[in-house]
This record gives sequence, C-alpha cells and structure tokens, in this order.
Amino acid sequence: MIIIEKNEGLKIDYSTRTTKLTLKDELTIDLSKYERDFPVHLDICRNEFDMLTFGLSTRYVAQIDIPAREYQMVENGTDEEGAPKYDKVAVPFDMGKVTLTLWSMEG
Repeated sequence: MIIIEKNEGLKIDYSTRTTKLTLKDELTIDLSKYERDFPVHLDICRNEFDMLTFGLSTRYVAQIDIPAREYQMVENGTDEEGAPKYDKVAVPFDMGKVTLTLWSMEG
C-alpha cells in the first residue's frame, strides 16, 4: 500500500490484512470489493459525532485510491483454423497498488 501523509499532525490508526483495510478499529473495508474497470476513489471522514463515514462530512480522515482492474490475455486452445484463442483474465487484486492518503485528526 502506498501511504501519503497530506498534512502535519496525528493520523488515524490503520492496519491491513490481505485485502482489508481497518481504520481506528472501527471501520473495515475489503478494498478488493471496490475494484472496477476504472479507478475508484473513496473518501473517509469524521462526522459531528466523531464517527467514521463514507463520503464527505465534517472532516477528512483518509482517502483511498484503487487503480483500475488489470487484465492479461491467457491462451485457451485454438480456433477451427488452428490460430490460438485467448481469454481475458483479471489479474488478482494488488494492495501494493492502492494509495491511502491520511489527513490530520487534529483540529
């Protein structure tokens, strides 16, 4: 996972396990479930009750950027003319390509 600290100050506690990101031991997100054929951007904020929420709210805590799903062409036999046939197969989700941008919890 690529980590960017957007500003100075204390950041939210986070941990990762396989394809899951946990923030403040309160919100766990399986990032592989959000992978699409286009880049995905998720905003995580704190609301006025100090709860973590998706989308815009009182204060940014983190932003998650998941790159577009990648594919590879895998040979799958031959056609009736003897030419190779290929299947488009999704490359497994890679947490190392996800960017987590952290914002200060202070203020």
